[in-house]
Amino acid sequence: MRVYYCDHLEIPLPEGHKFPLRKYRLLREELERAGGFELRRSEAASLEVIERAHDPAYVRAFVDGTLSAQAQRRIGFPWSEGLVARTLASTGGTLQASREALVSGISGGLAGGTHHAFRGEGSGFCVFNDIAVATRALQREGLVRRVAVVDLDVHQGDGTAAIFEGDADVFTLSLHGANNFPFRKQRSSLDVELADGVEDMEYLQRLETALPAVWEFAPEMVFFQAGVDALRTDRLGRLALTHAGLQARDAMVLEGVRARGLPLVITLGGGYSEPIEATVQAHANTFLAAREEVSRFRYTAGTPVPR
Repeated sequence: MRVYYCDHLEIPLPEGHKFPLRKYRLLREELERAGGFELRRSEAASLEVIERAHDPAYVRAFVDGTLSAQAQRRIGFPWSEGLVARTLASTGGTLQASREALVSGISGGLAGGTHHAFRGEGSGFCVFNDIAVATRALQREGLVRRVAVVDLDVHQGDGTAAIFEGDADVFTLSLHGANNFPFRKQRSSLDVELADGVEDMEYLQRLETALPAVWEFAPEMVFFQAGVDALRTDRLGRLALTHAGLQARDAMVLEGVRARGLPLVITLGGGYSEPIEATVQAHANTFLAAREEVSRFRYTAGTPVPR
């Protein structure tokens, strides 16, 4: 299974910053030990491609370092050339993974899932919305038309919902904490709000009820924002899922796309557990399950067909 990474590009962050930057390198190393993955460095997305999903003035201001201090605070990272390089590579990795998924059926990036980025502003550690960028690129090239986004991060994919609101060719599902960030929610195609403290059984029942709407939409590709911040140990999540619950969640998505022969792109999303090893293991479990699913598909002329 081919996946893309960008942790070789460092973001200089101040001491004590709450973003868990180490998880990206630790996850890559975990998958290297596991074997069965072809790990490739992400290539930077071009500004032209990014501007198909984002306001060109916003894109240029970020790249040039001329965003207002308020806009930069909303993103949550201090501006640096390193941040620009890492952001472009993270976005590019999701685009590369989407192209790979059209050939091999499943691919992903060990980054991305930056679903709080709106068309004209960033938010919540998200600068550019990689899923929106990849979707618009593939649509423009005529490779896909109908796309579904299954966003299972504990925080609503508000930027994704806003970018695609009213777009009949994109279906957005967000299963998220009702009382968690962002506190001003947007309107996805289908929003499923969860109370604080929800555990495995209720979560999986709600997901099982929601997924048929995705399949009825008849997408030609699925993006899976596979955040693991619903874990009980997550300091920002406010839900109470176990590793087994997240693995069952992943299995529902993977089995759904396999049954329909749909290309799947996995993006990382959030994860803020303490200890950080819990986050890394949860992310690794998603990719290990996906690796096994690849072996259950047969591909003909780039079209995945269930065995």
